[in-house]
Amino acid sequence: MDYPSKVLAKAVDEISGLPGIGRKTALRLALHLLKQPNSRAVSLGNSLINLVSEIKYCKDCHNFSDSEVCEICSSPKRNDELICIVEDVRDVIAIENTGKYTGKYLILGGKISPMEGVGPNQLNIPSIERKLNEGSVKEFIFALSATMEGDTTAYYIYKKFKNFNVNFSSIARGISVGDELEYADEISLGRSIINRLPYNEKD
Repeated sequence: MDYPSKVLAKAVDEISGLPGIGRKTALRLALHLLKQPNSRAVSLGNSLINLVSEIKYCKDCHNFSDSEVCEICSSPKRNDELICIVEDVRDVIAIENTGKYTGKYLILGGKISPMEGVGPNQLNIPSIERKLNEGSVKEFIFALSATMEGDTTAYYIYKKFKNFNVNFSSIARGISVGDELEYADEISLGRSIINRLPYNEKD
């Protein structure tokens, strides 16, 4: 597609590089911004710059944060004895939206997937051992995708740490097998947290 301006073409290229946005949508967004006051585009640009330059990772759970420790980990209202193990920040957001969970989290940063070249060493699994050594955790909840990769990841973690004095449970499978956690509706996800099951390596 030919554009009347190299500046516009560059903007379309960059916008279309985002997930789920094709070139037609990117062009529509770029043209929309051109119709807005300059301050609107500047504000958007600054927010994106701040996103990549100022956002931090919580040293305790690996969630996005504005400070060294995120609001969930630093909250005295959260239960230190309960840790929910998830794959991604989006899973934390999904569970928090249910309003049914009062513990804390640990974000793995993915799941074991040999096909994609992701092994245990690429995940935040050492953080689990650190929390176990701290001695306050009584239960880990697996809230991983109901997929082969999610089950493999849970099994690996369970086998690695099952001799520690801690309980392992898994969210109830009100979540369809093969589904990603972030796409589950809030009611089903909330019930899955409440009705979690003891984790058994034979499951």
